[in-house]
Amino acid sequence: MKHNTIINIGSINVDHVYRVPYFVKPGETLSSKSYQRVLGGKGANQSVALARAGESVKHIGVIGDDHTWIIEELKSSKIDTSAIEVGSVATGHALIQVDDNAENCILLFAGANHELSMDNLSDKLTKVEKGDWVLFQNEMPNLDKMISLAKEKGARIAVNPAPFDGAAKEIDYDLVDLLIVNDLEAEELAKTKCQGDLSKLAELCPVVIITRGTQGAICYSANETIEVSSFKVEAVDTTGAGDTFVGYILSSISQELSLKDAMLRASAASALAVTKPGASVAIPTSAEVKQFLETISD
Repeated sequence: MKHNTIINIGSINVDHVYRVPYFVKPGETLSSKSYQRVLGGKGANQSVALARAGESVKHIGVIGDDHTWIIEELKSSKIDTSAIEVGSVATGHALIQVDDNAENCILLFAGANHELSMDNLSDKLTKVEKGDWVLFQNEMPNLDKMISLAKEKGARIAVNPAPFDGAAKEIDYDLVDLLIVNDLEAEELAKTKCQGDLSKLAELCPVVIITRGTQGAICYSANETIEVSSFKVEAVDTTGAGDTFVGYILSSISQELSLKDAMLRASAASALAVTKPGASVAIPTSAEVKQFLETISD
């Protein structure tokens, strides 16, 4: 089946990942067990997840001239990098601690990610066709304006408004076709828009999916509420699990799978992702996810 290209307007970071026995405390110097430098950023991770799910992906973003190796790495995942700009501002990066419980804490520097201008974005969206999917996260500037611009082009809009902050609250959710949030983000959004009622999030946009970690995921739409349980695996690093879910859920919906099947596929992918260290490097292929689901059903 030939897939339309999914455009991802998203962050690209260099992740500096430190394995630690516990998160460092104020005033403490803590030796790490290991160190990795890997491709990261919610945008880049989600593009990799889309590509490994079998989609044709075009990434729009900005990096600095200090880390041009990123371009080749994205290309190696079969991502179209022609709309990625290389500028003079340092590439965004994250300092990530991963503890013995596979939990993480992240210090983020936006860097070049915030150099994408509205004029440049408009030029890069000239070939968007009605019905194409455009994906956003909240690590880029002018999120509300970018969503409006893509919608004006006739695109279908998928949004993962993470990290959830004031900018995420200002989004015009009437323009959004698919919203993916975690449980904490969902609670904040419900407080802001729905008097705290999570079930009313479906009134904001057609499909709302809430990921709940080990509690699985729930989908609210106009016609149904769907819950899926998480898959039990031995977690090593949870850093890229959410981004893996986003890429796979959008892939599955774009392939017109049922919402139930889409959620199962995305949940399986995110479960496999946490069994390996790192973010983008741990994202499974579509074949691996299919095999995992077949094994579970046996």
